[in-house]
Amino acid sequence: MKKNKKIAVVILNWNGAKLLEQFLPSVMAFSDEATIYVADNASTDTSIEVIQNQFPSVKIIQNTGNFGFAKGYNEALQFVEEEYYALVNSDIEVTENWLVPILKIFENQPETAIIQPKLLDFKKKTHFEYAGGAGGFIDKFGYPFCRGRIFDTVEEDKNQYDDEIEIFWATGACFFIRKEVYRKLKGFDDDFFAHQEEIDLCWRAFNLGYKIKYTSKSIVYHVGGATLNEGNPRKTFLNFRNSLLMLTKNLPKNQLFPILFIRLCLDGLAGIQFILKGKFKHCWAIIQAHFAFYHLVFQFYKKRNTTQKSNYYKINSIVYRYFIKNGKVFADLF
Repeated sequence: MKKNKKIAVVILNWNGAKLLEQFLPSVMAFSDEATIYVADNASTDTSIEVIQNQFPSVKIIQNTGNFGFAKGYNEALQFVEEEYYALVNSDIEVTENWLVPILKIFENQPETAIIQPKLLDFKKKTHFEYAGGAGGFIDKFGYPFCRGRIFDTVEEDKNQYDDEIEIFWATGACFFIRKEVYRKLKGFDDDFFAHQEEIDLCWRAFNLGYKIKYTSKSIVYHVGGATLNEGNPRKTFLNFRNSLLMLTKNLPKNQLFPILFIRLCLDGLAGIQFILKGKFKHCWAIIQAHFAFYHLVFQFYKKRNTTQKSNYYKINSIVYRYFIKNGKVFADLF
């Protein structure tokens, strides 16, 4: 029997009883190195009963409301004291020995604070998954992209990203972080609710000099969109609003206003594109996101740290590379 387990696998759940029944067994089977928790966001379905009856060794942390991803984890992780956190979506299937390479990096690389595994698509296991692929980057205007996924183009896994490299952000679908760093950064930003809070957290870690790594030696499969699918205007609203708020918090001061202005204009073009596609609710979601941003911008400006590094982006504009230069996969961008 293993003792002094250093990893806490913490699964955030809201009304996901069926997902827990489907995916907790793989986590239970392949996580000998970890203590497993479910952080429940005040579910109204049978989630708690499912855990108690079918997975009695899993520890339950019950939040008092549906706090979303950001605050949901912040509330729950106050009660988790393991050295390393594995924040895992409820629609993730893990694989044998998935924690071993993560532990090895944390133990041997003290400067590495955050790690992402290889994220493949549960529904199409030969391909990368939209939410994180093989590690995330960001362009000068705050558009996130991944090795293995740029905008809506998802690559097949042909072992092209079987490596260990430094990345800019790790997906929140399966996110490993040292407890001490999580607490030093005061966790996710509650005001994001959901979407891009993990990029904001990684950016803040990056500004303090920590490293974020990807390793292909740990593999997980993600369903994606199980709580809020891609076609939902609410997702469009959160992505556009949170991206602007993230830029406000983390951009170097001399870049802040020019980049925000350009980004607002690019968002307008995205809204026109939605109209041309007949997706009027998504265009309206962008307009609402901008008004929400104007309402929150000064509040977020006050959250800025004293240090903002200028070398955060890998390319100037992913929009230009993708739509104008036809760079559909990561290798085409450079």
